[in-house]
Amino acid sequence: MSAPGALHLPDLTPKDCSECPIRHRAVCARCEPDELRLLDDIKYYRSFQAGQPVIWAGDRMEFVASVVSGIATLSQGMEDGRTQMVGLLLPSDFVGRPGRETAPYDVTAVSDLTVCCFRRKPFERLLSTTPHIGQRLLEMTLDELDAAREWMVVLGRKTAREKIASLLAIIARREAVLHKHKLRDGATFDLPLTREAMADYLGLTLETVSRQISALKKDGIIVLEGTRRVVVPDFEALLDETGDDTDGGILA
Repeated sequence: MSAPGALHLPDLTPKDCSECPIRHRAVCARCEPDELRLLDDIKYYRSFQAGQPVIWAGDRMEFVASVVSGIATLSQGMEDGRTQMVGLLLPSDFVGRPGRETAPYDVTAVSDLTVCCFRRKPFERLLSTTPHIGQRLLEMTLDELDAAREWMVVLGRKTAREKIASLLAIIARREAVLHKHKLRDGATFDLPLTREAMADYLGLTLETVSRQISALKKDGIIVLEGTRRVVVPDFEALLDETGDDTDGGILA
């Protein structure tokens, strides 16, 4: 079922795949020109305003999609009305699952969002006849599994400060990969989430998120430019704050 109120903004979408900002990271990254033409026959773009639902859990999935621009959240509701954010969808991430007819999670636009949609049934048929699509989707699925395992550690074992630092490091890495930059000191990115959304995602209170961001700023780990712009003067210093064992050593 289509989400209500979806906007169509063709002037904001790539005119063809060669202009697509996520082409090198998306499910079509390995496709040859003839394979891209097959995808082009079943694709269309949709745009959503910040706060709009893309699809609700339990809705019939008529499409799968790649996020072109913007951010969306994956959330799961519980019987008593509580919700848990279980994932973020960043540019180049894949929405939906071939072979599944209904959506398992609520998908909501956090910022203005544009997605490149593929009609689900034809896309499923292409998976069996176009190896480059299936291979890339497998790689993306394994990357998502790794990210989910990493996030289990973030939520289950880390302190509030380590959680905030980990989220900042993850976003910085994704920004660098998407824009084909090397991670370096002075890396700059925009926070895709409000502090309220960060609190929900990390299992913290809004006050704790604000306090820990202020502490990281005070200690020189990050510099804030406005409310969303983050500068990382020393990326290794940020990684040290995540609590991760980056060198493989064992504490004495």
